Amino acid sequence: MKNKIMKILGVLIIVIALLVLLSPKILNWMGLHPKFEGSQQYNLKGKRALVVTTSHGVLNKPGETTGKPTGVFGSEMTVPYYEFLDANMEVDLASVKGGEIPIDPQSFYYMIKDDADKRYLKDEVFQQKVKTSLAIAEVDFTKYDVVFFAGGWGAAYDMGQSELLAKKVSEAYYAQTPILGSVCHGALAFIQAKDTTGNLLIKGRTMTGVTQGQLDQLGIEFTPLHPEGELKKAGAIYKANHHSISDMLATITVVDEEERFVTGQNQNSGHETAQKMMEILSKK
Repeated sequence: MKNKIMKILGVLIIVIALLVLLSPKILNWMGLHPKFEGSQQYNLKGKRALVVTTSHGVLNKPGETTGKPTGVFGSEMTVPYYEFLDANMEVDLASVKGGEIPIDPQSFYYMIKDDADKRYLKDEVFQQKVKTSLAIAEVDFTKYDVVFFAGGWGAAYDMGQSELLAKKVSEAYYAQTPILGSVCHGALAFIQAKDTTGNLLIKGRTMTGVTQGQLDQLGIEFTPLHPEGELKKAGAIYKANHHSISDMLATITVVDEEERFVTGQNQNSGHETAQKMMEILSKK
């Protein structure tokens, strides 16, 4: 009897180990971190890209100063960075306050780590950029060809609240230079931007960001700004895809009518969003 129990336990351990080992492939098959089937290799040598992230690193409730560590979601920064870099673009990294960028430790968990994350963890140049990111106050967005806003829980605390960031988005739009893009919470960078008449710049534009459903499914209730609701409040025409299991496994990338804003729904949308930004840029 004892030997039988030990054999059953042994089989269970092997099954569990295999499931853990294969979990990234299983989750990818279900929809996490999909490859963009329309991916192309662009050569945009001489063009410049800026990836902008949060500076907030604590998942805290209103009135609290401590909480679980958070920040930018890894792949929402690493995927676009390497998409632009591999197209021979010069890529700079900025954050709301500058200095070291907080990266959500959960984004590097074995089960959900993207190939771009693995590449980052071996890339000393990129890691140095993360440690010494430019402050948005020091950066002229109009000098770039694409400006991409990464998401993650941290962005809910500082991107949509920054009047300076909103001003720089407006300046970039009216300079007619950079294509503006985002994934997930990165879309909050657009909600305060104004047009020349003082109205919200994204009113009437088709856009996306992480769904309220995904936040609810992950148990995130207390972050200050939720993208779906804030985009709608700002007058954007909000679009998103949904998944029967979880919106975390869904994705969509939306290009606005002027082809000035390219927004991705969540952490799965980085490849397609960056690719569509480069497609538009290559046609200029």
